[in-house]
Amino acid sequence: MPDHYTYPMAKIESKQVTVPADSAAIAAYLADMNNFHHLLPQDKISDWKADEKNCSFKVQGGYTIQLEHAGQTGNIIHMKSGAASPFPFTLDVHLKPGEGVTVAHQVIDADVNPFMKMMIEKPLKNLFDYIADKLVAQF
Repeated sequence: MPDHYTYPMAKIESKQVTVPADSAAIAAYLADMNNFHHLLPQDKISDWKADEKNCSFKVQGGYTIQLEHAGQTGNIIHMKSGAASPFPFTLDVHLKPGEGVTVAHQVIDADVNPFMKMMIEKPLKNLFDYIADKLVAQF
């Protein structure tokens, strides 16, 4: 029996939103992790730290989340968890360009067991739906 059992990734998707900006402007905004602070619910985070490529913050409930910008492939912006996060995950922001607007949504793949998935799925979906709405408001 292996020492470590690998669970299937827990996939959580945000709602899709239409951002009144072109995808290049959104990608440039998200490339600087300092801007991520404006997308988070200020009443639910503390201990914010950021530079251009990394950010970390404590969420209500006591977990520290560390997020690193991991590049861009076409119209997908890649981010990943840092060492301080409670579990490994990737976060991809999908941008679909249109006529003067961009349809955006986020997909998080988390390496968690099924019990943990049940605990985090709704709060993370709510958080990423909030981030989606705030992205619209930034433009």
